[in-house]
Amino acid sequence: MGKGNVLIAAPVHQVLTDGLTRAGYELVFMENITQAVAPGYITECVGIITSTRLQLNKELLDMALNLRWIGRMGSGMEVIDVDYAAEKGIKCYSSPEGNSNAVAEHALGMLLALNKCIVTGNNEIKQGIWEREGNRGTELEGKTVGIIGFGHTGRAFAKKLLGFDVNILVYDKYKQDDMPEYLTNTTLETIQKEADIISFHVPLQQDTVHYLDEKFISDMSKGFIVLNTSRGIVTDVKAISKGLESGKIKGACLDVWEEEPLERMSEEMRAYLNEMLKNPKVIITPHIAGYSIEALYKMSKVLLDKIVSN
Repeated sequence: MGKGNVLIAAPVHQVLTDGLTRAGYELVFMENITQAVAPGYITECVGIITSTRLQLNKELLDMALNLRWIGRMGSGMEVIDVDYAAEKGIKCYSSPEGNSNAVAEHALGMLLALNKCIVTGNNEIKQGIWEREGNRGTELEGKTVGIIGFGHTGRAFAKKLLGFDVNILVYDKYKQDDMPEYLTNTTLETIQKEADIISFHVPLQQDTVHYLDEKFISDMSKGFIVLNTSRGIVTDVKAISKGLESGKIKGACLDVWEEEPLERMSEEMRAYLNEMLKNPKVIITPHIAGYSIEALYKMSKVLLDKIVSN
């Protein structure tokens, strides 16, 4: 006898679907499901595999009468009312181990592209401009990088920086142990005093909304580069814009935006986006840091192992 239906509401690797089938589940594929039609599919499901498309809030969870577990492709559990799910005996699994390397590589790639004027140089050549002096780059060597949040992605990013002879400072409000010897576990104040580069690797929760705001920027002792590969609302777009204008922010690498995707963006946020896209000191990508071929497999495998072992 089968174990019941599982709604596949996210892009996944075959390793996950094959594994769930072998475990006795019947799979219902709705990768492009919307919040509006979800109630018609989740009533009979014992499991859901999701990413960011569905908000598994109290209302939706109450409709899922047979739900036993939820698997999240990636790390951000803000799309699930985890506390309410726990009250209902629904287990929640995430897979941050699976895409942390992809995020770290992307963050480093953006930083190098910004510092070495790779994007601006490439775009200028496309326009027939061969500019060398105006594209003189900056090296990472000797700089101080402040990493805020030291979960899977923060740790992976720190490891990538090892070969660049930088000083790595880490601040994590919740994690104070198990720190590698090659970095310094310190306070936020120390990072704001010493860092040339700030990289955010925090989950989205109440105390991380607009983590980087006008006060954070004013508290920075030096002009600095900001990287955000976590969640868009962690960094205040308006504050970044002002910081770029004043010169306090020397560059920004943003894989995420306060409102995503483009079709859901307000006119105000779209105006800020268009303004920043004209700035050669800004690189913006469409929330793809964790999107790699390898990450899709690894996240799927991590979820499968967690689901079938419980």
